[in-house]
Amino acid sequence: MKTEKLQSELDRMIQSEMSDPAFRKAWKETELADQIQRAILSARAGSQMTQEELSRRTGLRQSNISRIESGSVSPSLQTLQRLAEGLGMTLRIEFVPKDSGKEV
Repeated sequence: MKTEKLQSELDRMIQSEMSDPAFRKAWKETELADQIQRAILSARAGSQMTQEELSRRTGLRQSNISRIESGSVSPSLQTLQRLAEGLGMTLRIEFVPKDSGKEV
């Protein structure tokens, strides 16, 4: 419950800030990186795998996985593929239509 309330409050704050053109531009520029970060974190958590275990399965350093998950490093497609394989998943990239008028 507490998490849902915080998420709802965060969504309202973000929506409010979207009226600022500079914020909206910065938000759009980081949206893809944020999606990648959340997808990796979610997949690893769903697999109940530690960064150390994922490191062993992929051959990537645990510190690199940490940097990717924290958003301080953008992974290459090759790295994303290795992460997907280590998680027992398939990497899928797709083009989807833009939301009409929806900013968040």
